[in-house]
Amino acid sequence: MSGKSPRGGWLRGARLSLAKLPSLRLARVPDAPTLPVRDLWPGDPTLGARLLKGELTVGNSVRTLQPGSWGDTRGPVALRAAAHTFTWLRDLRALGTDAARQRARTLVSEWIATAHADSIASRPDVAGARIAAWLGHYDFFAASADDAFRQKLMGRLVADARALSAALPAEEGQARALTALKGLVAAAVALPDQGSFLARALRFLPAELSRQVLPDGSHVERSPANHLAALQDLTEVRSLLQAAQAPPPPALGPSIEKLATSLRMLRHGDGGLALFNGTKEETSSLVDLVLTQAGRPVRAPSQLVDGGFHRLQAGRSVLVMDTGAPPPAGLDAFAHAGTLSFEFSVGRDRMIVNCGAAPEAMSEWRDALRATAAHSTLVVADTSSSEVKSEGFGARRVEKVEVQRQEANGAHWLEASHDGWLRSAGALHRRRLYMAESGEDMRGEDAVEAETPQHFAIRFHLHPSVQASLQSDGEAVLLRLPSGQSWRFRAEGAAMALEESIYMGGTEPKRTDQIVLNGDETSAQQVKWAITKVG
Repeated sequence: MSGKSPRGGWLRGARLSLAKLPSLRLARVPDAPTLPVRDLWPGDPTLGARLLKGELTVGNSVRTLQPGSWGDTRGPVALRAAAHTFTWLRDLRALGTDAARQRARTLVSEWIATAHADSIASRPDVAGARIAAWLGHYDFFAASADDAFRQKLMGRLVADARALSAALPAEEGQARALTALKGLVAAAVALPDQGSFLARALRFLPAELSRQVLPDGSHVERSPANHLAALQDLTEVRSLLQAAQAPPPPALGPSIEKLATSLRMLRHGDGGLALFNGTKEETSSLVDLVLTQAGRPVRAPSQLVDGGFHRLQAGRSVLVMDTGAPPPAGLDAFAHAGTLSFEFSVGRDRMIVNCGAAPEAMSEWRDALRATAAHSTLVVADTSSSEVKSEGFGARRVEKVEVQRQEANGAHWLEASHDGWLRSAGALHRRRLYMAESGEDMRGEDAVEAETPQHFAIRFHLHPSVQASLQSDGEAVLLRLPSGQSWRFRAEGAAMALEESIYMGGTEPKRTDQIVLNGDETSAQQVKWAITKVG
């Protein structure tokens, strides 16, 4: 939604003050939701069991979450926000035991009774997610509770919904406003006496759709993870409007369809997501469910011009490459400096990957994974192609990416370049890729184009399931996939090494390997490499 303005800030402050007036707070509060709200997404009973032990697991990070812990304001913002959203209620519900129900009830009750010093708890997107979670799991943890608990819960729901309504349009720069709007729509459906909630949500939704969904169906943040989250939010909004028999904005259906179509392009053969800009693999079953809820299947496009991704697919091989400039300032908090990086999979086996992401981790880990060196691409002078800062990117960033693509007889050629090191080193990175029609022969060429020769490294991070061995002559690396297939990586123009790496794309950190091609000021500034199936 729109950025801050003095007038907008004053009006929002006035609305928030009015929302807190006693006369409004004491208005009629329903005894229970008038219409049921259903959470569309499955929980994880394993995570539910950890919650019973007092551990909230988000990505690869863990936070204490047990009775008496709501006053803790330490830790990364994303991890604290996850606690206050209550989306983890679905994991307790998936566990399904009386102990899980009681833990949910206790944590909700304590949260309501706590004076929250952490401002994150009232952030519009967090409040929206919490409203939707409480209503979506009401029948699990609240329906059988005593009258006093249900009265407190419903009173807090009404108060939070009023505050959320007053806070719109949400001013945070990141694309979380859809979650805020979803929460307000959920409140409008479950609390029909609050008719103004729906009108206010639908007032801002069309503009948000226009801002977040690019013409080709890409999400504005260029993150497959946030793309999936936006599609989930919009699918829930549509379901809520159908339950309330309220007409949706004309742009809602087409936006969902476009997001679903483009998301298919960002999947590997295992059904999970490609790891760009703050993304983890996710389970194929979740992605399938989201796409099923979104609507009719269509074939994945080969490129997203607005989003800046290309997909090469032949035989059983899939390659996805980042060919876009970073998202604009204000939408780049979780963006990665991975321009021209690619991932390569064969069937259900991932081979070449990026290192993944840890947005919920401490800043050192989070930003290390955002650096160019954590991606399968070229790095000049050990410097990221865009300046990684805790709040996003700095002034030095990739500004221009040029791409050309050709296809003939099932084979693919892709050539791209970017200017991320033009200011710092006077250098351009140019990458050329070729995939044969069989998908079993992929060739590449990386070049540093600069008046002064540069030190560089080209990294190919391997998925932890790949067994890699450097041949004795140092001229090739043999790669063995879980399926039993063997592939050979060869290169000329740079010294080859097999080094340690780490993979944060799954449910836990894993050690892995990376192939590194090193060149210095005395080396040729052009390296050719190939990945071919053996046998």
